[in-house]
Amino acid sequence: MKYYVTVGADSSLNGRYNSEIHGRIPADAFEVEADLYFQTISEADGIWSLQDGELVKRPFPSSTRNTALLIADERYRREASGVVVDGLKIETTRDSQALIASTGLSAVLDPEYRCNFKTVTGFVEIGAAQIIEIAKAVRAHVQACFDRELALLRAIEAGEYNDEMLTEGWPDSAAL
Repeated sequence: MKYYVTVGADSSLNGRYNSEIHGRIPADAFEVEADLYFQTISEADGIWSLQDGELVKRPFPSSTRNTALLIADERYRREASGVVVDGLKIETTRDSQALIASTGLSAVLDPEYRCNFKTVTGFVEIGAAQIIEIAKAVRAHVQACFDRELALLRAIEAGEYNDEMLTEGWPDSAAL
């Protein structure tokens, strides 16, 4: 098993890849030791970036430690706010994301797959195509929340963050 990371134009870490999980590793990814890979996942008390060819963690500026935590809390809240797909209100909590991912896998493996799917308003019977559409919408919503969190953390790094930004720029919620 091999571990890779990618960095953005500003040299900050923006992607992690495990060769056994990810079928496609970006061309600009570089291999890192397993310990460092897992360290970048478990240590969220700073900003990981590439400096002089080495991946290092810099602490958040001392005045922004609580701000980074507020941003993560807001992302988590927005992540679980739900989405609407073809008029169906879909939960996007962590538990729901896992169930939707496994249902999506069943739909990919069997194009004839059907199930009774529980939405916010009750059960509906749906088929593989609609299951995949829901899974894609949920994944896009969650990724947009993480992308917004990263943008806010980069604004902190650049000294451009202000408190109003915490409530702006998130993906539209389904207002479930």
